[in-house]
Amino acid sequence: MVWPDELADVVFEVAPGPMNVIPGVGVERYSVDTRERRITFYRLPIQRLSRLHRNDEFHQRMVIESCVFRGVAELLGKDPWDLAPDRFRHF
Repeated sequence: MVWPDELADVVFEVAPGPMNVIPGVGVERYSVDTRERRITFYRLPIQRLSRLHRNDEFHQRMVIESCVFRGVAELLGKDPWDLAPDRFRHF
């Protein structure tokens, strides 16, 4: 696991969707509660509202992974690209 100490007490959840739409932003894909150390991913917006370059398993996984990286980065106060810098070096 990357960042084991920083993520040891984080609670990860999956919920169907957020309770409301944010005006000017739309439907969130995830939410971060820094006080509770909780990241909630919203399954339906991730599955149904993400625009995929190609609708295949690889691109679906990439959308999910990008939400996870962005949520974790927001919780830790880091840039998503700094979380696993070697992850995408082969592309």
